[in-house]
Amino acid sequence: MQNKLKELTGIAALEGQWLRRRHFDESVLAQIAERIRQGESEHSGELVVAVEAMMPSHEKSAHLRALEVYGRLRVWDTPLNCGVLLYLALDKRAIEIIADRGIEVNGEQWLQVCADLQARFAKGDYVEGLMATVDAIQAILKTQAPHSSDPKANVLSDMPVIL
Repeated sequence: MQNKLKELTGIAALEGQWLRRRHFDESVLAQIAERIRQGESEHSGELVVAVEAMMPSHEKSAHLRALEVYGRLRVWDTPLNCGVLLYLALDKRAIEIIADRGIEVNGEQWLQVCADLQARFAKGDYVEGLMATVDAIQAILKTQAPHSSDPKANVLSDMPVIL
């Protein structure tokens, strides 16, 4: 009920913008990019983090919006079909993970990663919570995406995308 009230009054949108500005500045984004770069040196997976302060009004479902972002950012366009999107909608407090068909992970693992991050966010632990989530995804990718010695394998940017 409280979230619905926030949406109706526009407070959720303001809160999303505030969270984005407060917790995801350039230095934090650079730290996340470095963590992704380091993790991807150990496997062929491609992790993309997308942070959206406010979901567009045309999309009511965070999952459908994550699929849209997945396509627009071309996360699916990797040589080994091993792209993974971590999508955050700050205004909706929604977290979604979309993985390409080359990553064989059961949905329960992704749900647990999302739940852990949701719990960290609820405590106000945004930066370290996100770093821990990146590490958790990288650990899964280490087991599911074989290591590639091809330096061209890193086709997606490591820098988080702010939508």
